[in-house]
Amino acid sequence: MAKKDPYAALRYKEFNFFLFMRFAMVFAWSMQFVIIEWEVYSLTKDPLSLGIIGLMEIIPAVSMALFAGHIVDQSEKKKLLVKCILGFSVISLGLFLITVPQFTKELSLNTILYTVYALVFLGGLVRAFLGPTIFSLLSLIVPKKVYPNAATWSSSTWQLASMFGPALAGVSISFIGVHWSLCLVFAFSIMALMMLSKIETKPILNPKIGEPIFKSLKEGLNFVFTNKKILGAISLDMIAVLFGGAVALLPIFAQDILKVGSEGFGVLRAAPALGSFLMMLFSAYISLNRKAGIKLLGAIFMFGICIIVFGLSEIFWISVLAMFLSGVFDGVSVVIRNTILQLHTPDHMRGRVASVNSIFVGSSNELGAFESGLTAKLMGVVNAVVFGGVMTLLTVTFTGFALPKFRKLDLEKDVEDLEKGD
Repeated sequence: MAKKDPYAALRYKEFNFFLFMRFAMVFAWSMQFVIIEWEVYSLTKDPLSLGIIGLMEIIPAVSMALFAGHIVDQSEKKKLLVKCILGFSVISLGLFLITVPQFTKELSLNTILYTVYALVFLGGLVRAFLGPTIFSLLSLIVPKKVYPNAATWSSSTWQLASMFGPALAGVSISFIGVHWSLCLVFAFSIMALMMLSKIETKPILNPKIGEPIFKSLKEGLNFVFTNKKILGAISLDMIAVLFGGAVALLPIFAQDILKVGSEGFGVLRAAPALGSFLMMLFSAYISLNRKAGIKLLGAIFMFGICIIVFGLSEIFWISVLAMFLSGVFDGVSVVIRNTILQLHTPDHMRGRVASVNSIFVGSSNELGAFESGLTAKLMGVVNAVVFGGVMTLLTVTFTGFALPKFRKLDLEKDVEDLEKGD
């Protein structure tokens, strides 16, 4: 069914509500992050301040990730997701209030910055639970034979929201300012909550309810580190995101190098998400599962090339094209990685596996932002981006030669077995 029907997952009503909920949540989150980046750099003109934003989110996200995975596997997913979205709504409301013009005139720069950093830190705590909960809920909405198709549509929705969120952020900053742009973020978080209310409460499939936390965490870590397919996929993606973190420096390129203002910043920020979305949409019709290993290695290698081109470019359209193509190749990586995770993760361990994945991949976005901000401070913005791209190329090349079995990874048979109900 899933192989012949590119819309297989969309034929399940709750899955459509799930997609709307995920779109609204990712849209709000990505829009908020871009607005914060713009505001903080506008206030400080310091590239390291952009890195601190990432650091403030990664510290709680990583430190709480494994614990969050245990809680997710022990809890009913819908109720837990409601709490996550409510937590994000409170944070977005706080950012809206701290940017009230009357407050910004009376408060010191440090007070505003520390408050923003504190709210971002709280957002990291929410994020530690949000990703694993969404990943686990998806598998309870559609049957197993539709997992690969559902994962593709879910990832495509994520990328679509990641594309339009930053684009709207750039436009709204220009037309209505930072303060009211954050009000839009709050509105989308409430919309996500409304969509989630349309999904029924799901059963808890974990047969080990009440299992001691350290035993549970050990089981989850052992599973990930002994499954070479999962470990290889998330490790490669982590390296690419860590060293290819040019996105974190986009406010500097938009304001100081390309000189394209907030509108150009929105376009640059949305370009990679557009590329990823189109690739994921394409993958709903044309499978990437055959020879997945060599495709994954090749895609991340080309991602590194795009990052280098972006770093060296001083022409806006070339920079946009480089960002767009980096998204296309990143989309290949995301589709293959998500397919591996959905196919090879047992239902009762999805929260813990997704948490480990968030440490490797999700949090590497923020760690990459810090790395980019720090290297930009030390060696200059352009050199920092080029350095990241080169490191990505070297890592992929080493992995390809050191792990010949990973080059031969093929998911076609796994998908066919699942679709037959094996």
